Amino acid sequence: MLYLETTGYNYSHKRCEDIIMWFVGKYLPRHKLDITVNHRGLLREGVYGWCSVEDCDYRPRAFEIELHNRMDPILYTQTLLHELWHVYQHVKGSLKDKRGKRLWKGIDHTLVDYDDQPWELEATTMEVILFKDYLTSP
Repeated sequence: MLYLETTGYNYSHKRCEDIIMWFVGKYLPRHKLDITVNHRGLLREGVYGWCSVEDCDYRPRAFEIELHNRMDPILYTQTLLHELWHVYQHVKGSLKDKRGKRLWKGIDHTLVDYDDQPWELEATTMEVILFKDYLTSP
């Protein structure tokens, strides 16, 4: 079951919902998830998107995804899929936040530079694969 809320301005509600429904249906169909997608200006932060856990570190099921609200449809889709892959990583347990530390497959990577974080490298690779898969899905 999926509880989905989208907020913000200057975005396509239908596009956002279609992408999330496709992703959850394909990759997390048996999980109860609560996903909020907030569209806002992220220009000052210098990013296109964030994903954060909203409930607990043990078995996270509630997430907030923040997306920059001024992206073209291709970049928007890729960015949302990237952030959804982080949801997948948390739900499946490969990415965990535990007592102020960031763990990847049980190993502390708290002090690793952003460009070298294994969960980011994986999500960057997956966003291209997911984008192609999404475009060719019926």
